Amino acid sequence: MIEPDDAEFLAHGTHIEVRQRFDGRWTRGFVVETANKDGYMVRREHDGMLLPEPFAPDEVRSEKRRLFHWPHFPHFRH
Repeated sequence: MIEPDDAEFLAHGTHIEVRQRFDGRWTRGFVVETANKDGYMVRREHDGMLLPEPFAPDEVRSEKRRLFHWPHFPHFRH
């Protein structure tokens, strides 16, 4: 059960990743809409669609920040 005072509780509007049920990989681009005894109701960011089924607490996590790395360019001599 998810309670608002839980340390791991993700609040409304939190950017999250969800675990794909098909292959278990994490996917970005979702936001917590609500949390209740059934889990988290999640909204896709790109189209605003509310997904029809709740996600269990172990199927969501805060979005991980990814560091931007510049591509490696070889050094050119003039």
